[in-house]
Amino acid sequence: MAETTNLSIRMDKELKKQAEQLFSELGMNMTTAFNIFVRQAVRQGKIPFEISLNVPNADTIAAMEEADKISRDPNAKRYSSFEELVAEVQNEV
Repeated sequence: MAETTNLSIRMDKELKKQAEQLFSELGMNMTTAFNIFVRQAVRQGKIPFEISLNVPNADTIAAMEEADKISRDPNAKRYSSFEELVAEVQNEV
C-alpha cells in the first residue's frame, strides 16, 4: 500500500454536511471523494470539470425570463429598426 499523508481543508460547515451526505449516498466518505477528485485532476492535467463565471445570477435569470415573456406577448411594442426605437425614446423625453 502507498504511503499516505494527512491534509487539512477548511470549508463551510453546511457545505461539508451536504457533501458528506451526498458522498455517503454514493457509498463513499469525504476522503475517498477527495482522492477521486485529485486522481482525476492529475490524470487529466486539469480541474476535472468546467469552472465558469458564465452562470447567470438571480437578477440575470429574472431579466432573461422577463425578456422571454415580453417576446411572447403579442401586445408588446415592436420596432422595425433601432432608429425607430431611439426616435420614440427621444419623443418621450
